[in-house]
Amino acid sequence: MKVYIYENEDWPNFKWDSELLLPLLGKVRNHQGKLIGKMESLGFELKNEAVLDTLTLDVIKSSEIEGELLNPEQVRSSIARKLGMNIAGLVPSDREVDGVVEMMLDATQSFNQPLTKERLFNWHCSLFPSGRSGMYKIIVGNWRDDSTGPMQVVSGALGKEKVHYQAPSATNLGKEMNSFLEWVNSNNIQEPVIKAGIAHLWFVSLHPFEDGNGRIARAITDMLLARADGIPQRFYSMSSQIRAERKGYYGILEKTQKGSLDITKWLNWFLSCLQNALDSSNSELEKVIYKHKFWNKNSSKLQNKRQELLLTKLLDGFDGTLTSSKWAKIAKCSADTALRDIQDLMSKGILKKSEGGGRSTSYEINEL
Repeated sequence: MKVYIYENEDWPNFKWDSELLLPLLGKVRNHQGKLIGKMESLGFELKNEAVLDTLTLDVIKSSEIEGELLNPEQVRSSIARKLGMNIAGLVPSDREVDGVVEMMLDATQSFNQPLTKERLFNWHCSLFPSGRSGMYKIIVGNWRDDSTGPMQVVSGALGKEKVHYQAPSATNLGKEMNSFLEWVNSNNIQEPVIKAGIAHLWFVSLHPFEDGNGRIARAITDMLLARADGIPQRFYSMSSQIRAERKGYYGILEKTQKGSLDITKWLNWFLSCLQNALDSSNSELEKVIYKHKFWNKNSSKLQNKRQELLLTKLLDGFDGTLTSSKWAKIAKCSADTALRDIQDLMSKGILKKSEGGGRSTSYEINEL
């Protein structure tokens, strides 16, 4: 009995209903064009800020899907350094963070370069610089060998595991990946956004690595979406949207991987997710423009770097409420100095007391 998609006789000749997908595809392509046009009309500084925010979100959320929480400041700093951006307040970054960033930047900044076995191996090595996934030593920079058993996607407690998917045997991986890479690099007539959706499904179905397949699949998706856009700058985050729709993502993926070669439903979900990612990018763009206007109005009014640091954190989305004690801790100053900083900003109309502050007075940005 055939259980998985790759067991179909005509694998990997996927089929889909173009007419059914056409209206949604048209909306997505139109939205992409409008967004790129809007971003291209911005100044150099604002465009860089938008790209930095988007790439930071993309890297963080792609790792978060796999349960790995990266430090946002480290990710942002790593991206800024590697893109040569002159950004204030950069912090050192761990090599694990740098590795994820290097993979994502290679995928998007060099989107027109062929996707080769060596390139994928380099990405894999970047993800696992220590040669380990958590406590476990894994095969890095090469295809899995199934020496510990078949590659399975499993959930549930030990002894009560549920197998959601079992990938094809490692015996045929070399041949399977050659077919995949040849297709990715070919100038076939497939619509580029549809091609991104197919590539994502195809790669995660092969599951060629011992670990990191999800993150690499999303990097390939970003690479092909950059090809579709025709520019290396990223102004929307597919990984962030997949994270937001994670339950639906795993649901449609499992159904598709246990179904026929007709992947219309998968592509419909992929296009809907992309449309939502484009919608979300509009709100992110508004944040970037707001921050730009804020600094243009207020940067000359600041007395010191402490104020700049804390205002930056508030604009980027401060975790919790900002009190004078938190200010002192983050800025590494005395409580009296923190209070003077805050009172100065309040007198200039930059900060205000939060409503319903509770036991401790908290502060927030006074809207423009």
